[in-house]
Amino acid sequence: MEENKETQETPQEEQVTPQAEEQETPQAEEQVQEETTVEAEVEEPVVEDKGAHDDFDWQGGAKQKLSYTEKEIKDYLKDYEATLNAVEENALVTAKVTYVTDADIVLDIGSKSDGLVSRSEFRDTPDLKEGDQIEIYVETLEDERGQLVLSRRKAKLLRAWEDIKDSFANGTVIKGTVVSKTKGGLIVDCGGLETFLPGSQIDIKPIIDYDQYVGKTMEFKVVKINEQIKNAVVSHKALIESDLAVQREQIIAGLEKGQVLEGIVKNITDFGAFLDLGGVDGLLYITDISWGRIDDPRKVLELNQKINVVVLDFDENKKRISLGLKQLQPHPWEVLAEDVQEGSTVKGRIVNIEDYGAFLEIQPGVEGLIHVSEVTWSNQPINAREFFKLDQELEAKVVTIDREERKMSLSIKQLSKDPWSEITEKYPIDSRHKSIVKNLTPYGVFVELEEGIGGMIHISDLSWTKRYSHPSEFTKVGDEIEVVILEIDSESRKLSLGHKQIEENPWDTFENVFPIGSYHSGTVIRKDDRGAIVQLQYGLEAFSPIKHIKKEDGVLAEVDEELTVKVIEFNRDDKRIMVSHLRYLEDISREADEQVKAERRAERAETSKAIKKTNSNIEKSTLGDLEIFDQLKDQISGNEDKAEAKAEKKTAKKTTTKKSTKKAEPKAEDQADEKAEEKTEE
Repeated sequence: MEENKETQETPQEEQVTPQAEEQETPQAEEQVQEETTVEAEVEEPVVEDKGAHDDFDWQGGAKQKLSYTEKEIKDYLKDYEATLNAVEENALVTAKVTYVTDADIVLDIGSKSDGLVSRSEFRDTPDLKEGDQIEIYVETLEDERGQLVLSRRKAKLLRAWEDIKDSFANGTVIKGTVVSKTKGGLIVDCGGLETFLPGSQIDIKPIIDYDQYVGKTMEFKVVKINEQIKNAVVSHKALIESDLAVQREQIIAGLEKGQVLEGIVKNITDFGAFLDLGGVDGLLYITDISWGRIDDPRKVLELNQKINVVVLDFDENKKRISLGLKQLQPHPWEVLAEDVQEGSTVKGRIVNIEDYGAFLEIQPGVEGLIHVSEVTWSNQPINAREFFKLDQELEAKVVTIDREERKMSLSIKQLSKDPWSEITEKYPIDSRHKSIVKNLTPYGVFVELEEGIGGMIHISDLSWTKRYSHPSEFTKVGDEIEVVILEIDSESRKLSLGHKQIEENPWDTFENVFPIGSYHSGTVIRKDDRGAIVQLQYGLEAFSPIKHIKKEDGVLAEVDEELTVKVIEFNRDDKRIMVSHLRYLEDISREADEQVKAERRAERAETSKAIKKTNSNIEKSTLGDLEIFDQLKDQISGNEDKAEAKAEKKTAKKTTTKKSTKKAEPKAEDQADEKAEEKTEE
């Protein structure tokens, strides 16, 4: 360091001289005004032969005096300032290396003084030598000691940020080194500034192992920046895509329909596969993979598999390419065996099921339709989705075939004899048979007597006595049920069946058991807004209107409640009985009223007889008693004459009483009680 300081003494003195002169300039101007000269004394320095080279005579003596005029001083300052560059603080400038040591580097930026920067800031340029040009950051033109302060580190950071902004704005490419792995991506050092590389932006292919990129130097494009915190997001994938875009343009420009290309399977989806055609992607749709039906492309293709494909179509504007694999092979219908013709039997598997039938694939790309009408000889409706199963292997008969239209219809039922050809002999009317329930509808039960032979039991033919709202209340699918053949329609292939007919019609007997006006005990089993179903004996069900199931308290009867009902309607033909609990209550009330009236009439008759008898007795006893009473009274009073007169009057009164009694007998019965009371009182 001491040697270095000695070596730098000369330049420092040279720099000091102008500054000293600048300080003396005001004094010189004052002396010029007084038309005087300024003398400067300069001590002769001790220098070697390799000292500074200028116009000053350093060998002239120990001291020399220099005189300057005002004009000379101004010219000198102007010439000096012309040698300096316009340098600003906090800016990037280009500096020239003037001196290199092991510890420091001296840089000339064209300012009044040179800058001294530590050698440690130039690790990225270890071969730096005198005369080299390098970019540096000016922190301060003069610090407290009057020295120029420069920074190589800040220059690199500022230049790196400028390059990042330029890449973001103009799409320029920058270089960086991956320094570490972080959550979701990598940290990249771009010129001393750390940036973030998301995992999705490393490559066009999904990357799982990030460690393989640590330490690598790569090229990037800046896709996002944050001016406030000086942060950026970079992408290597963007560079690849831009390169691929150029390749894509070249490939698409040379594409032709029907052209065969080699591709690599890069992705497989449910609807197809994407192939890399060398910089451009193409879609191989699932229907173009094989002439046969496939439900999953993964069963045919594998990732990174190399295959040849044909170009079916492409869109230069949308950069879409449609590819085909099956088109490289002849169509199966073109090589279909000649023995496959009408009437022949074929085998295959079910590859598709629709409401109207199923498609049987007899070989990849060759399919035939089995319509629901060709499944069974029975006229019973067939649910194709329930009857057929995917990948089910079946045998069928070729009904029609059209090689030009590439269509074929098949039949399963025609593999066996039509059972309806001898239906009347095997199933005569009124014959009984066992069957299996196959389907239920709101109006009846569909059963199968044997394969291909079936019929329907109407809901009204299930029972003589019960009315079902739905056949499911009586039976279920898979049950065995005995039926009677009621009617045969060979042309329409229909059988009308009955179940209740296996027993005699009980309604012939019910007419005598349940006559109109008869009373029966029943139980409410169902009820709605219209009325209730009442179950009678023998399992017979009767209907009662809603107002007819009111009880004595006016409340409607509930389900499972037992009532006494009256039959108010009986229809043998319609198998219908109507009953009423209300009418039963009315009848009971009426009978009770009539009984009360009868009892009252009987009571009145007996009362009338008693009154008559009482009146007769009263007449006899009353007259005798009155005579005795009057006689005693007269005797007591001593008026014997009066007693005789009174006796005569009473004899006449007796005669009048008998006449009045005879007139009272024919009066109404309702007054009998009152007369009896009056007699009794008398």
